[in-house]
Amino acid sequence: MTSTQDNEPPLTPEQERLVSRMRRLSQVSALVMVLGAASVFGVIGYRLFTGPKSTGGLADVTATLPRGAKIVSTAVAGERLVVTVEQNGSIEVHTFALDTLKPAGRLRFASEP
Repeated sequence: MTSTQDNEPPLTPEQERLVSRMRRLSQVSALVMVLGAASVFGVIGYRLFTGPKSTGGLADVTATLPRGAKIVSTAVAGERLVVTVEQNGSIEVHTFALDTLKPAGRLRFASEP
């Protein structure tokens, strides 16, 4: 038995150039695909290893209130924990960073005289 390749006539120079050009085109295409996949995996690895470090939700924080103060409400807004405190008839809003529970700000309300 003979192979079908043995029965085929040799390629002309023009056909050889076309085959060579198609090989180069497919090699360039494969190289671009490999570089694209490598860059995607590189970005994913970078994000995994350099992302923000989480405490895993195990932060223990004790916030003290002044004598006579009481917490009226709490809420989560975006990346902040919001605590509303009433003290001696005035209202204060305390905000804390949700990931570290560090104080982020305080808003006091006062009556005009």
